[in-house]
Amino acid sequence: MTGPDDTLAAAQHRHWQHTYRDHPGRYGTAPSSANATTVLELGAGHGRDALLFARRGFTVHALDFSAAVLTQLRAAAAGLAVHTIEHDVRDPLPLPDADVDAVFAHTLLCLALSTAEISALTGEVRRVLRPGGIFVHTVRHTGDPHYGTGLAHGDDIYENGGFAVHFFSRELVDALAEGWRLVEVREFTEGDLPRRLWRITQTVPR
Repeated sequence: MTGPDDTLAAAQHRHWQHTYRDHPGRYGTAPSSANATTVLELGAGHGRDALLFARRGFTVHALDFSAAVLTQLRAAAAGLAVHTIEHDVRDPLPLPDADVDAVFAHTLLCLALSTAEISALTGEVRRVLRPGGIFVHTVRHTGDPHYGTGLAHGDDIYENGGFAVHFFSRELVDALAEGWRLVEVREFTEGDLPRRLWRITQTVPR
């Protein structure tokens, strides 16, 4: 895949590789959300959510583009039904149609992805979900203290401290939910800043 965002994406890949390698457990071990049956997690990281799902008896496909973090996750998930997948979400998801009951993504969609790439990924999420399947994802939004600060990359993407974030407007949330059933958009905060996020729940119509 080539395009105007390749340089930023490559830089972010290196940044996350170094972050996970140099700071294991940076984001803690407490789960950031929710439940499912057969779950695909996008941007699984160290597995704080993937491990929670698996310990409750669910089969988890844990996807991340960092080989370093997936090595750590495999070690932590020994004996659990966690299948790791190294993958760049700018490419089609490596799962068959209607393969999972739920997809979960904690802040993955608001990384260094263009609006077009987020829209394509949302379409892929819908493809791999079964009818009635649920998509729960969290994103930093335009009310966040970091919105509009740092290095601007366009398309509401701003970089602070090496981390590039695509901040979501409510208009973007609604546009991405077209053709879905939008169940809930709930605001919450996380971290010391604090970061301001939405937890978005949407389902595939049966």
